Amino acid sequence: MNTWPAWFRIGLVLPVIGLNVFVLKRVLVQFAPFPGLFITAALIAFLLDIPCRWLMGRGLPRLSAITVVCLLTAGLLGFAVVELLPLLIVQLSQLISAAPSLLTAAEQGINQGQTWAIAHGLPADFADLSSDLVSQISRVATQLSQRLLSILGATVGTSINIVIVLVLAVFLLVGADSITAGLAQWLPERWRELVTTTLGRTFRGYFAGQVVLALILSGGQLLVFTVLEIPYGVLFAVLIGFSTLIPYASALTIVFVSAILGVQDLRTGLELLAAAIAVGQIVDQVIQPRLMGSIVGLQPAWLLIALPVGARLAGLLGLGELLGLLLAVPVASCIKTLADAARADLGAADVKQPESLPCPVEP
Repeated sequence: MNTWPAWFRIGLVLPVIGLNVFVLKRVLVQFAPFPGLFITAALIAFLLDIPCRWLMGRGLPRLSAITVVCLLTAGLLGFAVVELLPLLIVQLSQLISAAPSLLTAAEQGINQGQTWAIAHGLPADFADLSSDLVSQISRVATQLSQRLLSILGATVGTSINIVIVLVLAVFLLVGADSITAGLAQWLPERWRELVTTTLGRTFRGYFAGQVVLALILSGGQLLVFTVLEIPYGVLFAVLIGFSTLIPYASALTIVFVSAILGVQDLRTGLELLAAAIAVGQIVDQVIQPRLMGSIVGLQPAWLLIALPVGARLAGLLGLGELLGLLLAVPVASCIKTLADAARADLGAADVKQPESLPCPVEP
């Protein structure tokens, strides 16, 4: 019996996926923002499950391990809210207050650059750039001041969403094994173990590694910035550290914050740039390979493609582009692993397919 070629069968999958994505979008948008909250709670449960399994390996019952981990997490979050959050708010307020002077310094730098270019006979017309910079930043500052009341009003809704996420994460953590086993029953038996193993290994390893790296990088940056007496050191250290949750975002953040300080004081901006790059390289070259290894298994080019695609798809599905950026890399890694397995399976099936032989004609 002749079967369709493998490339044709794979090609039929694409229209089916597109139709399912369209239907899924129509359904998820109606329930927004709860799908995003559920995925966020699932990610938190993934992270909390790692220390729970470690405690269970030391002989502690699962319920007791969950209780210990939740209490420690609540204590750490409370400490961060009491000690770290006020510093972040103060430094953010100081940065916003210094925005007009930074804007003036940036405009003066542009004008000086134009004067230098004209003096050396170079074509330069930075007037439009200067005016656009001033107008854009002024517009952003005006919008921030006008939306302050709306932001304060949304605090209640945000607090409710945070409570929902945390409570849901605890319930997902308690029933993690039964939920995983129940969902796995919907998969074909030959794919069940591969899918569950790939998802667990990739998501746990990736997000646990990224969070630990973010904490280490934030602590290292904070220590160095404090020694160098960098302005807004706590704010910039936390911002640079947690931007590592998104690949390549920390490099852009370092350049951005260095430019902010460089406008006000070039030496301070260069010090921050050098210190941030040095700490980042130590973390990337020494700690990251030991911590994460080759969990992702994607080439840098595929990472750059996965990030905007993931952000766009998450935005279309009503999950939020930020959540899409966080999920893009592990989802792409899982898709690659499963696609490689499916291709190997199809190749093996084609090899085993016997060719039709002509029937011998009896004399």
